[in-house]
Amino acid sequence: MVNIVIDDQKISVAENTTIMEAARQNGIPIPKLCYLKDINEIAACRVCVVELEGKEKLITSCNNIAEEGMVIYTNSPKVRRHRKTTVELLLSQHDCSCVSCARSGNCSLQSIANDLNILEIPYRQEIERQPWNKDFPLIRDSSKCIKCMRCVQICDKVQGLNVWDVEGTGSRTTVNVSNHKRIEEADCSLCGQCITHCPVGALRERDDTQKVWNAIADKDKIVVVQVAPAVRTAWGEELGLKKEEAGVGKILDALKRMGADYVFDTTFSADLTIMEEANEFIKRFTGGELKERPMFTSCCPGWVRFVKSQFPHMAQQLSSAKSPQQMFGAVMKTYFADKLGVSPDRIYTVSVMPCVSKKGEREMELFYEEYAGHDIDAVITTRELVKMIRSAHINPHTLKDMESDKPMQQGSGAGVIFGVTGGVMEAALRTAYYLLKKENPPADAFKAVRSPAFGANDGVAEADFRIDDITVRTAVVSGLGNTRKLLKKIESKEVHYDFVEVMACPGGCVGGGGQPIHDGEELAFERGKNLYYLDENANIRFSHENQDIINMYNEFFEAPMSHKAHMLLHTEHTANR
Repeated sequence: MVNIVIDDQKISVAENTTIMEAARQNGIPIPKLCYLKDINEIAACRVCVVELEGKEKLITSCNNIAEEGMVIYTNSPKVRRHRKTTVELLLSQHDCSCVSCARSGNCSLQSIANDLNILEIPYRQEIERQPWNKDFPLIRDSSKCIKCMRCVQICDKVQGLNVWDVEGTGSRTTVNVSNHKRIEEADCSLCGQCITHCPVGALRERDDTQKVWNAIADKDKIVVVQVAPAVRTAWGEELGLKKEEAGVGKILDALKRMGADYVFDTTFSADLTIMEEANEFIKRFTGGELKERPMFTSCCPGWVRFVKSQFPHMAQQLSSAKSPQQMFGAVMKTYFADKLGVSPDRIYTVSVMPCVSKKGEREMELFYEEYAGHDIDAVITTRELVKMIRSAHINPHTLKDMESDKPMQQGSGAGVIFGVTGGVMEAALRTAYYLLKKENPPADAFKAVRSPAFGANDGVAEADFRIDDITVRTAVVSGLGNTRKLLKKIESKEVHYDFVEVMACPGGCVGGGGQPIHDGEELAFERGKNLYYLDENANIRFSHENQDIINMYNEFFEAPMSHKAHMLLHTEHTANR
């Protein structure tokens, strides 16, 4: 331990603790913009400067270690003057149109400027404006970028994609797509981690809320909405709801109040995905197709984009099963349209997702009989859902829990845990075991695959499961940097698995790029615990016991992996599409 004094408080902290962390541990906040613990500790913004007694120059607290006997002032007149000047200079190169910014009210720069009582900017404003394709799912506004480097570091160090880089020199230094590419040409997975780690509004998802409002207003459209499992873990964070108050039923109520015709829980189509994927795995496993390389899950579009661009020769190992989002759309425009007796063209499918990459996935085409179009018509993120609730002037405290509409009402605990790392694998193994043994395993028999992102071993959870004389070797990984390491080990035959689940975002969908942003906080683990709690308390915990799924197979698809199921619920994966 070392003993120091911060703002007249005598404190003791462990060796090698930064001044910023030492202050935080003792309830002394130091403002910051560029700092991300263990990821971006480069002192680029210089907002976190402090005064060290005996030293003339101010020092940055984020990357200087607390040493024995230090006397530090975090808010002296000298510090305040320097901090205010620094922020004023940042604002001189920042588009301060806050009211029309996606991060208004949740912007670190805005908060610090307010705290410093900056009422005018004494410097000439020089705003950088670069063109951007506003149709791309990820939007960058160069006029708001503060060159903090967070996007560069999160993409490089965590996701390993190197999409962003610094270009220019001196006052013309800026951040842009690396190698002078357009974003469409880059190997961006659309994971959205750069968005959730940007302290300002320089990065955001394409806003699709108006498309949904337009569809609701169109009397010829039947608007059907699905809500992904991970959304229920986070939507209440921005609306002042406790997690026990913010169930999916209240989201469904809000959507109905907005004007949606039918509302559904994506756990239903997650169960449908498991029925197809578990049967596919058994077929490929028993047929000897997985002796060299494993079958990979395919429900995460960020991972699918990654493997097709980075390891295209492995794309054929992906499960052919569509994601729950796409299966939902296919079912809506066939089975459900038949139930309603309407043309598929009248069905307008909307997905509420924790993910930016789902906006790209919706471009997947659907062809069935005379219908040609898309499974999904619009995707909004959790953040966009909250904006729609607010714009509809719905008081979240007046929302009531309501059930999904029929006939796709039921969902299992297995479907719920799709939103957290390891959940897809666990759900699939529960049903695969049943298909092989004709009896259910203990519902928690496959817990070994849970949440590797928060442990050691490069975010990989490995587990072997024996079913009679069969051993199934599995792995679960989240975060694309971890995924790259694992794929290289599989390529070199250093490891061998039969079945691998991959999630692009650390912690899975609960930590997705479309979830509410809490600057400097990583909440995926806490959100994931909520999904496991819901699974443990679910009425049914196995996808194959979902009676609405059973009814749909009896009435429409006949059986998992049938010809009709293959046409509507599966797709072909190649390196280019």
